[in-house]
Amino acid sequence: MRTISLKRVVVTGLGALTPIGNDVNTFWKNIKAGTSGAAPITRFDSTEFKTKFACELKGFDIEKFMEKKEARKMDLFTQYAMVAAQEAIENAGLHLDGIDKTKIGVIWASGNGGMQTFEDQIVEFTNGGFIPKFNPFFIPKLISDIAAGQIAIKYGFMGINFCTVSACASSSSALVDAFNYIRLGKAKAIVAGGSEAPITRAGIAGFNALKALSTRNEDPSVASRPFDADRDGFVMGEGGGAIILEEYEHAVKRGATIYGEMIGGAMTADAYHLTATHPEGLGAKMGMEEALEDAGLTITDVDYINAHATSTPVGDVSELKAITSTFGDHTQKLNISATKSMTGHLLGAAGAIEAIACIKATQEDIVPPTINTGTLGEGIPTNLNLTIGQAQQRTVNVAMSNTFGFGGHNAIVVFTKYKG
Repeated sequence: MRTISLKRVVVTGLGALTPIGNDVNTFWKNIKAGTSGAAPITRFDSTEFKTKFACELKGFDIEKFMEKKEARKMDLFTQYAMVAAQEAIENAGLHLDGIDKTKIGVIWASGNGGMQTFEDQIVEFTNGGFIPKFNPFFIPKLISDIAAGQIAIKYGFMGINFCTVSACASSSSALVDAFNYIRLGKAKAIVAGGSEAPITRAGIAGFNALKALSTRNEDPSVASRPFDADRDGFVMGEGGGAIILEEYEHAVKRGATIYGEMIGGAMTADAYHLTATHPEGLGAKMGMEEALEDAGLTITDVDYINAHATSTPVGDVSELKAITSTFGDHTQKLNISATKSMTGHLLGAAGAIEAIACIKATQEDIVPPTINTGTLGEGIPTNLNLTIGQAQQRTVNVAMSNTFGFGGHNAIVVFTKYKG
């Protein structure tokens, strides 16, 4: 019988494109400062929509990164993927000659793929009197896996390459998959993450129909308010996050800077409801327990949890039930925060962005805050440290990130401070 020795997996590159910063440093600076990314929608006329605001990117210009001709072949979600991945790859030095690119993979997530492309083409098709004429790039721009392919093509990465789709857990699922492939020796490094461009007429109207979005149109900047008594749904966000996960020995050999270490992950299902989390958080609890076991940790080892906490009435309560059930008395010693209060909900890209926040927290021993939360809502425990209002300095050796998606998907990732 073959014996497999599991490899250590470290973080050697980070890339972020978010509503509060178009690179990792700006994102981290603004998230520590408690900056809200929510504002009135500029992408289209939202006058007749129930929700008229979102967390859009600010000052993003794709022509700073590629020629307009190339950009036109990509949906926004792929453009976001290319930009976030570029920052992470350059940060990690993976573009350098001398690296065996047959051992470098890409696992890139998107919950929705090319929403704007689909919307534009269907409107054009309908307005054209049902003439069956489509843009030749319609399918390549639309499909969710195309971002992983585009990244690999640009950099010549010939290893593992695919897309994970598990709704809002998608990019955390990508991280778990990448982690497992590397520690099993199937790749030396993987560009893992996700991107989403859901701020379209169909995206906003569709989530409005589900009654999932906040309608606090009079004051968008405080609309994303996890755990608050007046929370009324999430705020749509867009962007992308990229993390280079790499085999420890490979990273050391090439002299890479190591920002942290991924030590565990798990994926479970609520098996309960299409859109609602399990009211007692059973799937989330099982995921956190399995992630801790995978990491070889006990509950007392964890310092910080980046909560999924989208600012929905049911979801925030069920997640805290899962956390308190998992961590028991230690829950009161944890810092918990909801960074979606600043970035909005990036759907399939949320997990990657929040994992970056966890990695930076272990680097700098700073927990980013939960903003916009005043009076705690019914069912929200009052004895927990939800890091309300401002960032807190504390030792963060271990950070956990929770992500949950429509369909009952749960993905949990665990990072630790790199200590050599």
